[in-house]
Amino acid sequence: QLNLAESGGGLVQPGGSLTLSCTVSGFTWNVAIGWFRQAPGKEREGVACIKYSSGRTNYADSVKGRFTISKAAVKDTVYLQMNSLTPEDTDIYYCAARVGNCPNSAVEFNYWGRGTQVTVSS
Repeated sequence: QLNLAESGGGLVQPGGSLTLSCTVSGFTWNVAIGWFRQAPGKEREGVACIKYSSGRTNYADSVKGRFTISKAAVKDTVYLQMNSLTPEDTDIYYCAARVGNCPNSAVEFNYWGRGTQVTVSS
């Protein structure tokens, strides 16, 4: 059983940066952690994923070059560094976990956090 908690959301101006954290309790090394985002009435979008043991990462085209997913020095935390933010990045951001590799679909993640709101506005 894994429990996830996101933090770090907030209000940021266009062009600004924000770092989200995902803390995983019940952590295991053989885990993939993904970040997703979703606005009310819209489909959930995969943003990035990291296979914790190898450090291998995947990104959505919409965030490549702007967002970075990384492992913290402490083994149960994953970050999402977001740069050059635009109003289109405004969403609720969720982290999710599964045992195994980064999958192709959100439905393959078994464990989800409650989300943290990111608002990009001047």
